[in-house]
This record gives sequence, structure tokens and C-alpha cells, in this order.
Amino acid sequence: MADFSRPGSLYGAIDLGARKQALEAQARREAGGPQGASPASVVDVTEETFTSDVIDRSMTTPVVLDLWSPRAPGSAQLSPVLEKVVGDAGGKVILARVNVDASPQIAQALRVQAVPTVLAIFQGQAVTGFQQVLPEQEVQRWLDELMGAVEQFYQANPGARPPDAEQGEEAPQGPPADPDLVAAEEAIDKGDLDAAAAAYERLLARAPGNEDAKMGLAGVSLIKRTADADPAEVQRRLQDPADLDAQLLAADLEMLSGAVDEAFDRIIAVVKRTSGDDRDKARRHLLGLFEALPAEDPSLAKARRALSSALF
Repeated sequence: MADFSRPGSLYGAIDLGARKQALEAQARREAGGPQGASPASVVDVTEETFTSDVIDRSMTTPVVLDLWSPRAPGSAQLSPVLEKVVGDAGGKVILARVNVDASPQIAQALRVQAVPTVLAIFQGQAVTGFQQVLPEQEVQRWLDELMGAVEQFYQANPGARPPDAEQGEEAPQGPPADPDLVAAEEAIDKGDLDAAAAAYERLLARAPGNEDAKMGLAGVSLIKRTADADPAEVQRRLQDPADLDAQLLAADLEMLSGAVDEAFDRIIAVVKRTSGDDRDKARRHLLGLFEALPAEDPSLAKARRALSSALF
């Protein structure tokens, strides 16, 4: 069963409260009346457009991510099937196509081992997928299961459901986003992580307890730490139990891929078997990862209890 309980993280676009708040504010400003026709259901995605075309759209509409290659015969078979099935959905789902040869960093970040690979992205998180070429009937069944899981999520979280397009409802008006949150969002869209961090730091200087800014700064720091990481090299370094930095970097990569519990468990295991400066370094790193999630995230309570047990 797909897990929609946490708006996860993907390809450096951490689902930060700050990002989400700024995006929602922008959507409210742009909503001038009843919604019209749905946007194009098929889009070609690059590394520069991944955040806007996949992560941002997935906050309200499921995105089927087709990771393909012109060198892979299976891609030529599967991609037209995906386009037909998604097209038949009438705008309820978006097909985002990524040429992994042209955008290798996306494939690396998503740990794609073979093409074609299909992932379903919802609320910023990869929730389900498959890697083999499937006939249309099987693809349709998979999509139906995805849409059923999305509907279950909205039934359990009615406040998260987008406004009803047929009724032409607009999102309720709320307070405007903080200008530094908006500045951070714009900087992230431009790929300027230093400027985004500076915007979050300005907000924290004014409001030290602002959770959106804490999450944003922690997320940007996580992205910067892993920007040049080679997952294969990290995996090789993990063979050395004494390589503390490899363990911490592996946890960062797990965090980015949405494997939050695995990331926390990894560092807690390090805390258990180390002492002195190494233990303190691992503990502080874990606390930094905690900052990237909202306070009510259930994984935090579990990890905090485990950390306390490991320390005392």
C-alpha cells in the first residue's frame, strides 16, 4: 500500500513547510476564479524543471514519472502505453517524462537502476512504481490502484483535497507568505541554495521558533551536503565500519530518497556503537536531520525515543 502519511522528499526538493506555504500563497494569488481546463497531462522534464513540473505539481495531482532512454527498447514499448493510459484519465494525473541520458542527475538521485522505470509521485514523495514493460491492461490496473490510494488519502485528510474544479471553488484566503519564505522559494527554483539559506536565516533571526524556516534551512543544508555525492562510492565506503562520514552521508541520501526511518535508524546505530567525539558528531547530525521534518511527523517521536535509549 502506498504511504501518503508524510510529504516526503525527492531529488533535493524537500517538502518543506516553507516551500509549500510559499507555493500555496502563489496559487492563491494566481487563482482568479473558477478553474478552467486542466493543464497538459504530458510534459517532458529536465533537471531544471523537475521541481516545478514534478514536485510542485504532485502536491495536488499525482504525477507518473516515466524514466526512459532512447537506447532502451523497452522504453519505446512502454512510453506510448503510459501516454495513452494517462491521457484516458482526463487530467486527473500527469505524465512526466525524463530522458535519463539527457538528465542523468535525476536518475542518480532517484537511484534508477534500469530503464524504463516508472514512479508515481504524490505530495512530493515516490509512493509506488515498477521497472518492467507492462501491457496496457496491467498499466491501467496499476494506475487505478494509485488513484484509489490517492482517494483514500483525501478521505483521511479532507483538508488536503484541492478545491473542486467543477464547482469553481477557490482556495480559502489566508495570511500572505513571509517575504523571506517567498525569497527562499524563488532562490530554490533558481538553484541558488546559498541565497535560500540566507533567506531562511534572516527569518530565523526575526523569529527563532519559526518551524518553516527551520525545516527549510535543514533541507537546504541536506541538499548541499549531498550535491556531489556518488551513491556507489558511498556504498563502497560503508564496507569500512570506521568510516563515520560515510554513514552520515548514506543517511543523508536515504533522507533525500524518502527513506526517513532508515536514515534515522542508521545514525542511531552509529550512536550505539561509538563514543566520545564520534558519538557526539553522529548525535548532532541526527538532530540536524530532525529539523528537516515537521514537529508532528510520527517518525520523529520514534527516533527521539530510540536516540534517548541509545544515549542513556
